[in-house]
Amino acid sequence: MAGNKGSGKGRGGQSGGKSGGKSSRAGGLGGSRQASIRVKTARRRTTASTRWLQRQLNDPYVAEAKRRGLRSRAAFKLIELDDRYEFLKPGMAVVDLGCAPGGWTQVAADRVRAGAPGGGKVVGVDLLETEPVANATMLQADFMEDDTPDRLVAFLDGPADAVLSDMAANTTGHAQTDHLRIIGLAETALDFAIQVLAPGGVFVAKVFSGGAEASLLNLLKQNFDKVAHFKPPASRKESAEMYVVALGYRGAEQSTGEE
Repeated sequence: MAGNKGSGKGRGGQSGGKSGGKSSRAGGLGGSRQASIRVKTARRRTTASTRWLQRQLNDPYVAEAKRRGLRSRAAFKLIELDDRYEFLKPGMAVVDLGCAPGGWTQVAADRVRAGAPGGGKVVGVDLLETEPVANATMLQADFMEDDTPDRLVAFLDGPADAVLSDMAANTTGHAQTDHLRIIGLAETALDFAIQVLAPGGVFVAKVFSGGAEASLLNLLKQNFDKVAHFKPPASRKESAEMYVVALGYRGAEQSTGEE
């Protein structure tokens, strides 16, 4: 469960393929709109699938992702997070946990200028194989395995400057259970980040709004200088998802381990 992403972001492979992020910090959609498209109910298509298809066809983020060559609408969540907090900088080493189908990896590679002289490095990891992403390394592995941190650091040739996680467990429909599952994933990602981040590093992870994240926030406050919550405009209004952004990793020697 820990390596799968409910929204689907890319997995495995080597550099190549198409990058689509915008280097400009103003990477969101703003107030752009498109004409509404109605989908007729068809044979063999359930009412739920018809509603899903209509939502996709009328989603400006889906259309803009296709226009820019981005793997998913989820790429705009990272764009909007970075536009607000400006944590991705040229030359950084970035790990994208649960990277399927590669949208976040594309944005990260673009914003750290991976592949350019003096540019950064990006490695994505997921349980399943994915299509290659230009100027990034894609690793098929479970980051919960003991040897995965060392393998990722070997790809980066050093510690990471940012660990990003848009992972989500498959939903059960039971809000409390789903919340506990995603908080568990975020805590596992944070444990991983603490192992591989350089001092001053960044951690970003998806969570669901709810009351069971106190332990996660305590760990973040113990290990980072600044911790914030943000729901990017690209997150659907009906979704309970939001993101924690932790800046300024203190490093293992400086982290107090207490409030």
